[in-house]
Amino acid sequence: MDQIDRKIVRALQKDGRMTVVDLAEQVGLSATPCARRLDRLQRDGVLTGYAAQVNHEKLGFSVTIFVSVELEKQDRSAIDAFERAIRHFDEVMECYLMTGSRDILLRVVAQDLNAFDSFLENRLMKIPGIRNLRSNFALRTMLKRDTLPLTTG
Repeated sequence: MDQIDRKIVRALQKDGRMTVVDLAEQVGLSATPCARRLDRLQRDGVLTGYAAQVNHEKLGFSVTIFVSVELEKQDRSAIDAFERAIRHFDEVMECYLMTGSRDILLRVVAQDLNAFDSFLENRLMKIPGIRNLRSNFALRTMLKRDTLPLTTG
């Protein structure tokens, strides 16, 4: 990626709905070369999609919970089985394989404590192979970024 590609990615992180003409103007290209670069960035997997950013609290999901999961076994089959199971839970916004004392970290959203309790008891705890779960509730979001720190130089 060169400096112009980084400008394209930065501009699209701020406004993924802009037209190719507007994007080209912003990065200092004409529309056709800009469109070619945009297509290449998509083919190369740098740009993976476009989506609306949603305020989860305005939609009633006011509780964010970080759940640390320790598996009984840490082999590939146990991790794959957990990953397959967790993909069916819409409450799980992010799932990370971790180092350290916990194997997996989940970011979960819920409408309230009762909804999280129900999710925990009726869904998450029913996944086979879990040794231990620990939940930490976020009191408030202090910083959330949706853009990567791309530099032009």
